[in-house]
Amino acid sequence: MGIFKFNTLVCALSLLSLFNLNFVESSHHVFLHLQSKSKHVVDVKQQGRTAYHFQPPKHWINGLSLSLSICEYSLSLNDDNDPAIFPSKPFDQFGCWSGSATVLPGNKPVILYTGIVDSNDTQNFAVPANLSDPFLRHWIKPDSNPLIVADDFVNKTAFRDPTTAWMTPDGHWRITIGGRRKHRGMSFLYRSRDFFRWTKAKHPLHSMAATGNWECPDFFPVSTDAAVGLDTSAIGPKVKHVFKVSLDLTRYEYYTIGTYDLESDRYVPDKDTIDGWKGLRFDYGNFYASKSFFDPSKNRRILWGWANESDSTDKDVEKGWAGIQLIPRTIVLDPSGKQLLQWPIEELESLRAENMELGNFELEQGEKADVEVTFSFDSLDKAEPFNETWDRHDAEKICREKKSTVGGGLGPFGLATLASKKLEEFTPVFFRIFKDKDKHLVLMCSDASMSSIEEDKTKMVNGKDAYRPSFGGFVYVDLTDMKISLRSLIDNSVVESFAAGGKTVITSRVYPTMALYGDAHLYAFNNGTETVQIESLSAWSMDKPNHMNQELKD
Repeated sequence: MGIFKFNTLVCALSLLSLFNLNFVESSHHVFLHLQSKSKHVVDVKQQGRTAYHFQPPKHWINGLSLSLSICEYSLSLNDDNDPAIFPSKPFDQFGCWSGSATVLPGNKPVILYTGIVDSNDTQNFAVPANLSDPFLRHWIKPDSNPLIVADDFVNKTAFRDPTTAWMTPDGHWRITIGGRRKHRGMSFLYRSRDFFRWTKAKHPLHSMAATGNWECPDFFPVSTDAAVGLDTSAIGPKVKHVFKVSLDLTRYEYYTIGTYDLESDRYVPDKDTIDGWKGLRFDYGNFYASKSFFDPSKNRRILWGWANESDSTDKDVEKGWAGIQLIPRTIVLDPSGKQLLQWPIEELESLRAENMELGNFELEQGEKADVEVTFSFDSLDKAEPFNETWDRHDAEKICREKKSTVGGGLGPFGLATLASKKLEEFTPVFFRIFKDKDKHLVLMCSDASMSSIEEDKTKMVNGKDAYRPSFGGFVYVDLTDMKISLRSLIDNSVVESFAAGGKTVITSRVYPTMALYGDAHLYAFNNGTETVQIESLSAWSMDKPNHMNQELKD
C-alpha cells in the first residue's frame, strides 16, 4: 500500500535536529550555536517518554520529522527514517520549517516548505528522488528554489508555513501562507497555473486585526450532510470551509467555520462566530502547529498536532528530548454546523491490549491506557449558578478556581489519571455543570497542577520551572439524556481527553515523580453532592506500535 493513493496530503515538516531552548518564543527562533552539536552525544533519559505517541529517538521535534510514509499512520518508534528534508541549500541554510504536501496530476507529490535565510522566510519545494519508493524517503530540493519570495508588502521575518494547495473551477492552484502586517494576522493568498510559478493575490484569503503573527494556517472543506472527509479542492452546495491558524501570540490554535467565496477569492466566517483568540479551538490544552490531510481510502480528514514540553527547558536538555506528536484525529462537522468533532483514528484501537470493564474503578498500571467512560446523573437541580463575573471565553481561569478538589453540586466528577496510590500526585480530567439563566453550561478541565509533588510546580519563572496549568474548555452538549462521555488517552507524560464524542478536546503534558510505570493508577471520582453513576467504563492497557511497520512491509 503506497503513498500515491493520497491525493491531498498535509504534513508539518520541521526537520532541524536540535533543541529549541525557549518554547515561549516563536517556533522559528534560531539557535545557531547549537547547530554544530553532534546528534550522537545526547544521553537520552527514558523517564516520561511516551509508549504509543510518536517522538523521535532524541533531540527536539516541532511538527512531523519523518518522510511522507506518515500517511500510513504508523511511525516506527525504534527504527526511524532520516529526515526527509534538512538544511542543506543556500535557500534554507538556517532552517527547514513547517509546510505541506500536494499530490499533482499523475500521482506526483510535491512538498512546499519554509526555508530560513538570514532571518528571512522563503517558500521552497522538494520532489521525490525516487517515485518507485513507496515510502518516499529521499527528496530533492531543486536549485530553482526559492519558489516564493516575500515582496515589499510582506513582513519577510513572519512569512511561513504554506498550506496544501487546492484547485478551483478556473483550473488554478491556490495556497495560503501565514504572516502578519503590523499587529494584523494575515493569510496571504497565492495562485498558480502550473504549481511552480506563483502570483500573490491583491488581498489575503483571510485576516484579523490585533491577532499578531499567524503560523501554520490550514484551510479545508467539510461536508454539511455526511460525517466524512473531503478532498481539499472540494467545493459545492453541501460544503462549508474551515480556517485554522496557530497564533504565535497565545501559542494556541483557533478555527472558524465559514464560506469560501469563489467570486472574491476570500474566506468569510459564519455570522455570530468568534474570529480570534476567544474563538473555538481544536484543543484547549497543549496543542500547536497542527496540519490536516484527506485520506481518500476511507473518506476521512485527519488532523495531526504537536505538543511541546511544559517541563522546564533545563530539564528538556537534561533528558535529551523534547516534543511529541499527538494521536492523529478524524475531524468532521458537528450536526449543529457550529463546531467540529474530533476523534482518535480507528487504527489506534489495534494497540489495545488487556481490557478492564465496569466493576473495578481502579486500573493498575495506568501509565499507558485508553479509557472510555460514560457518566450519568438523575437531576440537574444541584448544578451551581454560573458566576456572572466569570469570562465565558476564559474557561481555563474558571478551572484554576474550581479545581477537582473543590466540592460542588453537579461535579466535579471525572477521572484521576496518572495517579499515585494515595493521590499525592494525579492529573484529574473532569466535568462541572453550571446553571446559566435558562440553560446549563458544561465545563471540562484537565488539571496538571497536581501532577507532580515537586516544589514550584505551577509556575514558569525565567524558563526554570515547569508550566503545569489547569486547562479548560466548555462542552456544548445537550444534557436532556442526563449523561456525558469522556475518553482519555494516557501515555506516561501526556493525557489527551475527548468529551462528548469529540466536541471538546484537552491535551496536558505532565511529569509525575511517583506515578510512574507500575505505580501509576487510574481512578474515577465525584466530589459533588449530586450522585453520579458510571453507566459504562472500559479501559485498555496499550501496546507500543512497533508491529505496525511490519504490517506495512507485508
